Amino acid sequence: MAKPAESELTGSNYAKQAQPRDEIVFLRAWLRAPLFTAAMLPSGPLLSRALAAAVDPKIPGAVVELGPGTGPVTAALVERGIAPDRLILIEFNPDFCKLLQERYPTARVIEGDAFAAPAIVERLKLGPLAAVVSCLPLYGKAPELRQRLLLDLLKLGVPGIPFVQATNFPRSPIPIDASAMSASVSKRIWRNLFPALVWTYRLTPSR
Repeated sequence: MAKPAESELTGSNYAKQAQPRDEIVFLRAWLRAPLFTAAMLPSGPLLSRALAAAVDPKIPGAVVELGPGTGPVTAALVERGIAPDRLILIEFNPDFCKLLQERYPTARVIEGDAFAAPAIVERLKLGPLAAVVSCLPLYGKAPELRQRLLLDLLKLGVPGIPFVQATNFPRSPIPIDASAMSASVSKRIWRNLFPALVWTYRLTPSR
C-alpha cells in the first residue's frame, strides 16, 4: 500500500491547513440542505482521532468511511497509518466528493447514498474489509435500516472488524441485537462542537 503523498492531509496538518476553510464549506452545505448534512461543522480533532483509534492499521483490507464530509476523520485515519489507497469514501454531497478527491487522489471517492454501501463495496470486489467508520446522521433512518447497514457491511469484512459510529446522543444509534453483535462505547468527548460518543460494534463470532 502506498504511503500518503505530501499533498495528502493527515490529522496533524488537517487542523492547520484545511479546518478553517472546511468549517465555512461545511456550514454553507448545512444551510443549503440541513437534512442531508449531519452537522453545521466538521468533526473536531478529538472526535476524529477517537474514531480512527478504533481501526487497527495492521489488519489488511479496505477501510470504508461513510459520510466523510470534508475529511477530518479521513485525515485522522491516514495519520493512524491507513494508506489513502485503502480508503473507500462514500459521500452524498458532490462538493465534498470533489474536495476529498483533490486531497486524496489515491482513495476511492464515491458519490452516493451511504445506505447503499454494502452493494457498492461488493461491486468493487476488493476482498474482505478491515473496518467501517461512520459519521452518518443515523436517526433519520428507520432502526431496522440502521441495523441492516451495520450487519451487511460487517459481513463483508474479516472476522472481528469494527463498525465505528459517532453520535451526539446518549443511546446507541443502532439497535443492539446481543445475539448478532457486541457493542462498546467511549467516554463522552466534551471538546467537540456538540459533545459526542464513539460506539464500536462487532459481529458475534457465531455469525
